[in-house]
Amino acid sequence: MISLRNLDLNLLKALDALLDERSVTRAAARLNLTQSAMSGTLTRLRESLDDPLFLRAQRGIVPTVRALELAAPVKRVLGNIEALLQPPLFDPASATLTLTIAATDYALRAIAVPFLTALKTQAPMMRVALVPVQGEAVQEQLERGAVDLALVTPETTPPDMHAQRLFDEHYVCAMRAGHPAAQEGVLTLDAFCALDHALVSYEGGEFGGVTDAALARLGRTRRVSLSVTSFLVLPEILRGSDLVAVVPARLVAGLEGLAVMAPPLEIPGFTKVVAWHARTERSPAHQWVREVLVGCT
Repeated sequence: MISLRNLDLNLLKALDALLDERSVTRAAARLNLTQSAMSGTLTRLRESLDDPLFLRAQRGIVPTVRALELAAPVKRVLGNIEALLQPPLFDPASATLTLTIAATDYALRAIAVPFLTALKTQAPMMRVALVPVQGEAVQEQLERGAVDLALVTPETTPPDMHAQRLFDEHYVCAMRAGHPAAQEGVLTLDAFCALDHALVSYEGGEFGGVTDAALARLGRTRRVSLSVTSFLVLPEILRGSDLVAVVPARLVAGLEGLAVMAPPLEIPGFTKVVAWHARTERSPAHQWVREVLVGCT
């Protein structure tokens, strides 16, 4: 007798084909088997179910009562198995998925805001939790499912994670719209170095960064008089002072009250990527979410 322990789905597929075709030859062709292989499968079926199942007739074969009793259940089981193996359908309009995204405050402004706008329109019932990127802890967060997506750079992408490039970012020099330096139209290196600067230090308390490294290569320095831990507060500080700041271009794009100028020296930019764990790689819901995210950048 067939038991779950030694169940061979190929036997069920063969029985279904034989019941439909009422011919060993046609059933074999349907399953891409030779006629002898199909005959061997029928022998196994007969032994497993302890019934002849099919008898020879003038044209093909005819099922026994036992075979007819099995017809509907076998087709139902095969249909359920096929449905189980198919990827689930995903309907954004009715999806209630809760998504957790780890991001820096820069990524919140540059990526998360347009993404949430698109998500609200296309998947209004989805929920999103935005949490801070926690350095080396991101890998563990992704592995245990505490975070679904991380907006990071290639250098900070945890090993063994899937990742997709979102965009390349460059730096600009931002200041209040009425700043004297903004009236010149072009910022010279001497003028740039003479200004009072603000910068963002995620760790807090740092007064140097990529801009200072670029200046050092030219034998120059600048005065950084303010260090803050968040990009999001910086635009308001710039609007209310004569401080200037070298910031990612997307951070200040379209913001009122600010003037944006090209820095007078080459400052290396960076690439932003979205990273995720292999456990969500084939999920239709997460695939859709990633497509929307990439489309927003």
